Amino acid sequence: MIIVFGQTKEIMADPTRRFSNRVENYVKYRPTYPPAIIELLREECGLTRDSVVADVGSGTGILSEMFLKQGCRVFGVEPNRKMREAGERLLRAYPNFKSVNASAEETTLDNESAEFITAGQAFHWFDLARARVEFARVLRPGGFVVLIWNERRTGSTPFLRAYENLLLARGTDYQQVMHQNIDETMIRRFFGAGGVRLETFESKQVFDFEGLKGRVLSSSYVPEPGHPNYEPLMRELDAVFDAHQEHGRVSFDYDTKVYYGKLEAGG
Repeated sequence: MIIVFGQTKEIMADPTRRFSNRVENYVKYRPTYPPAIIELLREECGLTRDSVVADVGSGTGILSEMFLKQGCRVFGVEPNRKMREAGERLLRAYPNFKSVNASAEETTLDNESAEFITAGQAFHWFDLARARVEFARVLRPGGFVVLIWNERRTGSTPFLRAYENLLLARGTDYQQVMHQNIDETMIRRFFGAGGVRLETFESKQVFDFEGLKGRVLSSSYVPEPGHPNYEPLMRELDAVFDAHQEHGRVSFDYDTKVYYGKLEAGG
């Protein structure tokens, strides 16, 4: 159950466990984030190689690695054991990385210990009211919160329209948990009176059929083997791929949205 500023969403008794059986596909097939995000944060927020970043909901370490490559010190806060262990394997060569077994609502980090708090493809899973209190505690004065999503352009091509319809028809709880359920009103309320800025970058993934299948199965709202919808989904996915592939490939086109700002009173 997730509480969003007083609204109850019956999603799952423990949403932190949703990806436990999907880690391998998540590591292989989930997209990274555009490098332009780093330049944005340098110019707009004063990110430097000495910055301390708390990457909350760090998962398999995709976003954390971007900051580690800049020389930043990064705390990867992740409550899901299998996701966290995958992140530890990916990032074991970075001495500035520390893996933290904790949640967005109780990070266990010290007061005023980070200049940036980031969340890549994770913010919609948080209890927003509690997370806001925790972020305000952990941030140093003048620090920034940065929320990032790779948002699939669901209606931009015939393939992506067909793929979206497949998820709506065969997904387990796709409409209930899609990150678009966190709208800009909620985000602006989270940041408070200081406001929030949005930058959008284009990005893309190209898949053969095996890659597309892995990308699909990395999503928590897609049925797993044994579920009544699994075999129908796989058959229909094959048909969608065949109908729209070009030279054996299909493309996921994304708008990568980056919300950034400081937490101010009035949130």
